[in-house]
Amino acid sequence: FAFPEWAYKAESSPGSRQIQLWHFILELLRQEQYREVIAWQGDYGEFVIKDPDEVARLWGVRKCKPHMNYDKLSRPPRYYYNKRILHKTKGKRFTYKFNFNKLV
Repeated sequence: FAFPEWAYKAESSPGSRQIQLWHFILELLRQEQYREVIAWQGDYGEFVIKDPDEVARLWGVRKCKPHMNYDKLSRPPRYYYNKRILHKTKGKRFTYKFNFNKLV
């Protein structure tokens, strides 16, 4: 998949509290080594979290929060729903879709 260049930014340093979850998700999606954990699928902007516990662990490492789990990680995307940045794909577990038009 090719996404707008603005959707990607230079990776911030590990432990940086400046990165938002949606940018972190884009970083993971962009790296081949995480294809078994999270991957693009279906429609433009749609992705599936194949290993929710591993995504949560990686987010915890990035944010220096060792007790991160998927329940905690799933809270920020709910705020993104209201802002129409991201939405859950109905009928598909752990599947979400970016609204790149809204992110512009």
